[in-house]
Parts: sequence; C-alpha cells; structure tokens
Amino acid sequence: MQIELNNNIFNIISLAANKLNVEAYVVGGYVRDVIIGRASKDIDIVAVGSGIELANETAKLLDISKVAIYKNFGTAQIKFHDIDIEFVGARKESYQRNSRKPIVENGSLSDDQLRRDFTINALAASLNDNDYGKVFDPFNGLNDLYNRIIKTPLEPQITFSDDPLRMLRAIRFASQLGFDIEEETFKAIKLNAERLKIISVERIADEFNKIILSPKPSVGIEQLEETGLLSIFFPQLVQLKGIENIEGKMHKDNFTHTLQVVDQISIKSNDLWLRWAALLHDIGKPAVKHFNKESGWTFHGHEVTGGKMVEEIFRQLRLPLNEKLKYVQSLVELHLRPIALVHDVVTDSAIRRLLFEANENIEDLMLLAEADITSKNETKVKLFLNNFKLVRQKLKTVEEKDRIRNMQPPVTGEEIMKMFNLPPCKAVGELKAIIKDAILDGIIKNNRDDVLEYLIKIAKEKGINN
Repeated sequence: MQIELNNNIFNIISLAANKLNVEAYVVGGYVRDVIIGRASKDIDIVAVGSGIELANETAKLLDISKVAIYKNFGTAQIKFHDIDIEFVGARKESYQRNSRKPIVENGSLSDDQLRRDFTINALAASLNDNDYGKVFDPFNGLNDLYNRIIKTPLEPQITFSDDPLRMLRAIRFASQLGFDIEEETFKAIKLNAERLKIISVERIADEFNKIILSPKPSVGIEQLEETGLLSIFFPQLVQLKGIENIEGKMHKDNFTHTLQVVDQISIKSNDLWLRWAALLHDIGKPAVKHFNKESGWTFHGHEVTGGKMVEEIFRQLRLPLNEKLKYVQSLVELHLRPIALVHDVVTDSAIRRLLFEANENIEDLMLLAEADITSKNETKVKLFLNNFKLVRQKLKTVEEKDRIRNMQPPVTGEEIMKMFNLPPCKAVGELKAIIKDAILDGIIKNNRDDVLEYLIKIAKEKGINN
C-alpha cells in the first residue's frame, strides 16, 4: 500500500535523510491517522541511524534554530508551524520486570516496529526515494485498522507486562477511535492490571485525561472499571458502583448515572475540567448514603462532601492544585442549586445568590445541571429541560438588572472602619455580610448611595454610631 504524504515537511525530511545517507520513515499514529482520515499534528520519524543527526539536518534545511535534544533517550524534537516532529533512531528494546524503562539497543526498522504498542501503531511509511510513501505493515495493522480492532503486535501478556502503561493506552485508543479491543488483548489487561502500580501517577493521569476528552468518555471509563485498572488509581469512582435494595426500596447505580452525565456534558463541551466536574459531581454520595424507612435512600449533603473530596482526588492524581481545582470544586458544590430552582418558585433572591456564588462559571453550572438529568422518562426530562430554560431566562434578566456577577459591595471594610471609627474587628465583617445579603435579597440596590444609607441604618440599630 502507498499513502500520500502531502505535507511538504516530509519532502524536507526525505532530503535531509538523503544528505546523511540514512533511511527514514514516518511511523505510528500519524500513518494510522492518515489512513483513517483523522487530523494529526504529531509526527514520529524513525531513522535507521541517528535520529538526533536527522533532526539537526532537517532543522537546518527548515532554518529552525531550536532543536530539543534528549541524549539519554536518543531522541530530538522540532516544531514546524503547529506540528511537533520527534526523531528517533531505530532501536530494539528489552525490559526488566520491576521497571517500564527498557534496555535499548540500535536496531532495524523491523526491530523498531516490533517494540510498538499496537498493530495499528506499528505501521511505517517510507520517506526514501526508491519507495516513497510505501507502507510497511509486518503485523497486519492495516487489517486491524479496517476492522477497528486494538491488538498488540507481540503476545499481549508480554506487551503489558513489559510496559503496563500500554494497558491504559489500549483503552484510550478504543475510546478515542471507537475501536474494539481484541478479546485476548482485553483478557491480558485484566490479568496484568496490578502491574499498573509501577507506573507513575502523572503518566496514568495523562492517559485518563485523554480518555475523559474522548468523544464518548463512558466507553473508556467502563473498560477501566471492567479490567480492574480504575480501582487501582481511582477507587473513589468505583465506589459509586452498585445498587442496594432494602425492603424493596432501591437507589440508582450512581456509577452508571455519572458516566451518562459525563457523556451528555461531552456532547456540549470539550472542556476537560467541566468534564471532570461532571465526573465528580456525585462523588460524595457513598459517604453520605442513608436509608430511612419512610423516605428510602437519601444522599443529603453529598455536594458538600463531594466538594471536599475534589482536592483529595486532585492531589492523589497529581492534577493541578490551582484555579482548575477551585473551578471543579465550585461546580460540584453548586450542582444541585439550578435543580432546586426548577423545583421551587424561582425568586429574584435565589437567582441573585446563584449568580453571586457561581460567578463566571454560571453557564458551565447550567450545562452541568442539564446534563445531570438522566431519567428514562422522556416526558420528565423534557419538563426539566424546559424549566431550565426559564431559569436561564431569569438569570439573564436579573443579571442585566442587578449586575450581581463578580459583585463587589460598593463599600469596603476599610471604609466601614473609617465611617464608624472601628478597629479591625468582628463587627466590620458582620456589617459587610449584612450589606451583601441585603443586596442579594433585593432589600437594597447594588449602588453606593443605597448601600451607605442602609449601612448607617443597620449600624445605628446595632448601637454603632458614625
């Protein structure tokens, strides 16, 4: 088979390889993606010789001054416009059981293909003059590609034992591409699941994030759970699984519900952290689950408990402990609020408080609340979604009228101290809180004159005189 390598970068690499008198091939994911018509901006080049020398020569022809060289790994990387190109010398690998770091030796193209994780990633296309564009396929990867199958080139037990990260990659590719994992390969993942413990948390989280970003994340997450991998690095999510029945009263399977919510939010948004908020929105339920003979199963306060668990999970998975953490926490803690508005009479006061607390995340919170409706009763779903439209309209009306989002009360704590000759004390904080609540409850408008007048009145009632 021949493939068209239309990007001019391949002609430049071919020219550089000719100058160095080495063979060069584009390998792996780029070849796979060209064949299935999938966009790719990552190119892996294998040189039968020095990958670093080929990178330097290519950079020279492209007039690129910066080449990232990793001598320990025998690799080099250049960036050409928006494309990342990695060069490596062909090599063969062997592994020791207690490490996923291979012993590396120089090798042939065949050796290099043999070390690839899956048959669909072991494809190589020539950049050499005599057979430019020819695809080398020693493991029937083309056949697996057309049949949409993930399969290892070597015996899967060996492949996954050598490098357990490949188990996550198998599931990630299945989730991203919509492929099936071949039966023996899937069995080998189950058998080798415990080997994942030698992989760094950072590498695991990177693959997991890619699964979360796939078109339908539930595909990969369900496979992670079925193989036993999920319980190794994310046991809190597995704890959502299961249905309990006491005296004929059951609760829904919160694991299944959560995956439905993640899939539904993924239709609306590609934002990784909004998808994380969907994944964690009910994470606190197992901790607060309670059975009552009258009311059945309850999960009171799960949003508060879940919000506290978010930081623990982010630390556990080495996720960023910055504004991303705060964003996910906020959505988890607030995710029931829009639903409560749907149930109750939608007052301006309730809307103002939601706008104030959700702040710039209000639109994402509404998307999460809408995705959280997973009933099989289509009439019920339609009713909820129509009610959410009313909430959205009310949010817009109140925001335009009262300017609550990003609200800062017109009078600061320093001004209060100066007005009433107060030192820093509890009374100052109480007055600020009263002003905020009065604005949110609609007692006063969010402007300086109304706030000052109300502040003087309240201070007088508390025996504080200016």
